[in-house]
Amino acid sequence: MGLTNRYPTLSALLIALALVLGGCQSLNTEPENSLYQQLGEREGIANVVEDLLYLIVDDERINQQFKGVDVAQLHHNLTDQLCELSGGPCAYTGREMRELHSDMAVTNTQFNALAENLILAMEQNDISTGAQNRLIKRLLPLYPDIRNL
Repeated sequence: MGLTNRYPTLSALLIALALVLGGCQSLNTEPENSLYQQLGEREGIANVVEDLLYLIVDDERINQQFKGVDVAQLHHNLTDQLCELSGGPCAYTGREMRELHSDMAVTNTQFNALAENLILAMEQNDISTGAQNRLIKRLLPLYPDIRNL
Protein backbone atom coordinates (compact mmCIF):
# COMPACT_ATOMS: atom_id res chain seq x y z
CA MET A 1 0.00 0.00 0.00
CA GLY A 2 1.48 3.39 -1.05
CA LEU A 3 1.91 6.42 1.16
CA THR A 4 -0.96 8.28 -0.48
CA ASN A 5 -3.33 5.38 0.20
CA ARG A 6 -2.35 5.25 3.87
CA TYR A 7 -2.45 8.98 4.32
CA PRO A 8 -5.28 10.55 2.31
CA THR A 9 -4.28 14.04 3.47
CA LEU A 10 -0.83 13.45 2.00
CA SER A 11 -2.49 12.70 -1.32
CA ALA A 12 -4.48 15.93 -1.14
CA LEU A 13 -1.34 17.83 -0.15
CA LEU A 14 0.60 16.42 -3.12
CA ILE A 15 -2.21 17.36 -5.50
CA ALA A 16 -2.34 20.88 -4.05
CA LEU A 17 1.43 21.18 -4.31
CA ALA A 18 1.35 20.04 -7.94
CA LEU A 19 -1.29 22.65 -8.72
CA VAL A 20 0.70 25.40 -7.05
CA LEU A 21 4.00 24.47 -8.66
CA GLY A 22 2.84 23.46 -12.09
CA GLY A 23 -0.67 24.69 -12.57
CA CYS A 24 -0.39 28.38 -11.91
CA GLN A 25 -0.81 29.09 -15.59
CA SER A 26 -4.16 27.30 -15.63
CA LEU A 27 -5.32 29.42 -12.69
CA ASN A 28 -4.45 32.62 -14.56
CA THR A 29 -7.52 34.80 -14.95
CA GLU A 30 -5.95 37.09 -17.53
CA PRO A 31 -7.21 36.96 -21.09
CA GLU A 32 -5.30 34.70 -23.44
CA ASN A 33 -3.57 37.44 -25.37
CA SER A 34 0.13 37.81 -25.93
CA LEU A 35 2.51 39.30 -23.41
CA TYR A 36 3.25 42.00 -25.99
CA GLN A 37 -0.42 43.00 -25.94
CA GLN A 38 -0.61 42.82 -22.16
CA LEU A 39 2.31 45.25 -21.96
CA GLY A 40 0.43 47.71 -24.16
CA GLU A 41 2.30 46.90 -27.35
CA ARG A 42 5.22 49.13 -28.38
CA GLU A 43 3.67 52.33 -26.99
CA GLY A 44 2.99 50.73 -23.61
CA ILE A 45 6.49 49.26 -23.45
CA ALA A 46 8.00 52.64 -24.36
CA ASN A 47 6.02 54.22 -21.51
CA VAL A 48 7.28 51.60 -19.06
CA VAL A 49 10.86 52.18 -20.22
CA GLU A 50 10.48 55.96 -19.87
CA ASP A 51 9.21 55.59 -16.30
CA LEU A 52 12.00 53.09 -15.60
CA LEU A 53 14.61 55.63 -16.71
CA TYR A 54 13.17 58.27 -14.36
CA LEU A 55 13.28 55.76 -11.51
CA ILE A 56 16.91 54.92 -12.31
CA VAL A 57 17.91 58.59 -12.13
CA ASP A 58 16.40 58.83 -8.64
CA ASP A 59 17.89 55.54 -7.38
CA GLU A 60 21.19 56.10 -5.56
CA ARG A 61 21.95 52.37 -5.76
CA ILE A 62 22.30 52.38 -9.55
CA ASN A 63 22.22 55.87 -11.05
CA GLN A 64 26.04 56.09 -11.15
CA GLN A 65 26.10 53.12 -13.55
CA PHE A 66 24.14 55.18 -16.07
CA LYS A 67 26.19 58.40 -15.96
CA GLY A 68 27.09 59.55 -19.46
CA VAL A 69 24.70 57.13 -21.17
CA ASP A 70 22.83 58.34 -24.25
CA VAL A 71 19.35 58.27 -22.71
CA ALA A 72 17.51 58.44 -26.04
CA GLN A 73 19.51 55.49 -27.39
CA LEU A 74 19.03 53.52 -24.17
CA HIS A 75 15.28 54.18 -24.31
CA HIS A 76 15.11 53.04 -27.94
CA ASN A 77 17.23 49.91 -27.43
CA LEU A 78 15.53 48.84 -24.20
CA THR A 79 12.09 49.39 -25.74
CA ASP A 80 13.10 47.24 -28.72
CA GLN A 81 14.56 44.56 -26.47
CA LEU A 82 11.47 44.31 -24.24
CA CYS A 83 9.22 44.45 -27.30
CA GLU A 84 11.10 41.54 -28.90
CA LEU A 85 11.27 39.53 -25.65
CA SER A 86 7.52 39.94 -25.17
CA GLY A 87 6.77 38.52 -28.61
CA GLY A 88 6.26 41.81 -30.41
CA PRO A 89 7.30 42.70 -33.95
CA CYS A 90 10.41 44.60 -32.86
CA ALA A 91 14.02 43.55 -33.35
CA TYR A 92 16.66 44.41 -30.77
CA THR A 93 19.75 45.57 -32.66
CA GLY A 94 21.83 46.78 -29.71
CA ARG A 95 25.00 45.19 -28.42
CA GLU A 96 25.04 41.78 -26.75
CA MET A 97 24.39 41.90 -23.00
CA ARG A 98 27.77 40.43 -22.00
CA GLU A 99 29.66 42.94 -24.15
CA LEU A 100 27.48 45.84 -23.05
CA HIS A 101 27.96 45.14 -19.34
CA SER A 102 31.55 43.81 -19.41
CA ASP A 103 33.12 46.90 -17.80
CA MET A 104 30.27 47.70 -15.41
CA ALA A 105 30.93 45.18 -12.59
CA VAL A 106 27.19 44.98 -11.87
CA THR A 107 26.52 43.68 -8.36
CA ASN A 108 23.57 41.58 -7.25
CA THR A 109 22.26 44.62 -5.35
CA GLN A 110 22.39 46.74 -8.51
CA PHE A 111 20.79 44.04 -10.61
CA ASN A 112 18.00 43.65 -8.06
CA ALA A 113 17.56 47.43 -7.83
CA LEU A 114 17.02 47.62 -11.58
CA ALA A 115 14.54 44.74 -11.41
CA GLU A 116 12.67 46.51 -8.58
CA ASN A 117 12.52 49.68 -10.64
CA LEU A 118 11.25 47.79 -13.68
CA ILE A 119 8.47 46.32 -11.56
CA LEU A 120 7.61 49.77 -10.18
CA ALA A 121 7.53 51.20 -13.71
CA MET A 122 5.19 48.40 -14.82
CA GLU A 123 2.97 49.02 -11.79
CA GLN A 124 2.86 52.74 -12.62
CA ASN A 125 1.60 51.74 -16.07
CA ASP A 126 -1.06 49.36 -14.73
CA ILE A 127 0.63 46.23 -16.12
CA SER A 128 -0.94 43.18 -14.48
CA THR A 129 1.13 41.15 -12.05
CA GLY A 130 0.83 38.13 -14.33
CA ALA A 131 2.28 40.06 -17.27
CA GLN A 132 5.02 41.48 -15.04
CA ASN A 133 5.99 37.98 -13.95
CA ARG A 134 5.98 36.69 -17.52
CA LEU A 135 8.30 39.50 -18.63
CA ILE A 136 10.65 39.00 -15.67
CA LYS A 137 10.76 35.27 -16.48
CA ARG A 138 11.88 36.12 -20.02
CA LEU A 139 14.53 38.51 -18.70
CA LEU A 140 16.05 36.04 -16.22
CA PRO A 141 18.19 34.22 -18.82
CA LEU A 142 20.05 37.53 -19.36
CA TYR A 143 21.24 37.60 -15.72
CA PRO A 144 24.56 35.75 -16.24
CA ASP A 145 25.50 38.05 -19.12
CA ILE A 146 24.60 41.23 -17.25
CA ARG A 147 26.44 40.08 -14.12
CA ASN A 148 29.24 38.62 -16.29
CA LEU A 149 29.35 35.40 -14.30
